[in-house]
Amino acid sequence: MNLTDILAQAGGIESMASELGIPPTVAKQGAEALLPAILGGFKKTATGAGGVEGLGGLLGQLGGGGLLDAVLGAQPTPVEAGNDVLGQIFGSKDVSRTVADHAAGQTGLDSGLLKQMLPILAMMVAGYMAKQGGQQGGGGLGDLIGGVLGGSGGSTGGLGGVLGNVLGGSGGGLGGLGKMLDMDGDGNPLDDIIGMAGKLRG
Repeated sequence: MNLTDILAQAGGIESMASELGIPPTVAKQGAEALLPAILGGFKKTATGAGGVEGLGGLLGQLGGGGLLDAVLGAQPTPVEAGNDVLGQIFGSKDVSRTVADHAAGQTGLDSGLLKQMLPILAMMVAGYMAKQGGQQGGGGLGDLIGGVLGGSGGSTGGLGGVLGNVLGGSGGGLGGLGKMLDMDGDGNPLDDIIGMAGKLRG
């Protein structure tokens, strides 16, 4: 099961579809195109934040599991929190725009709609990782994502396996969408997206 399916099971895809006034099938298509970049951003952030423990602390500061609850709740999603997450993992609105434009080219969906999806999806992923990390014994989030980042003793099940499959960790290679984004073949599509954003600015 991939992360899109997990978020759909949790009700996140349907909540996002309802929020944006689009069919759930469209929301899922957009999520599948955007998630590789979001997950790549979290991987890159963890690498630069002192590893998975740093990422765990960052997730807590951003709102932890409450981020997912905010998307699933009956009230309108506070997308400002999602934009804060995007700011941490992408570092620039240019990267967010490039991610949305790239996904639009792949799916045929409107890039403006995909830009609206990005903060909501970022909240869902961050909240889900925080919840899963909190449910793990011992090292918590560190054990959970360690395998994805190439650390020793990382969990290969649960979210670790899911992220591993998407990010090219021990759990498998990048999915098709990830490969399309990963133009230099280094396993991290975000490097290429950031490079694309730099070219757009130049």
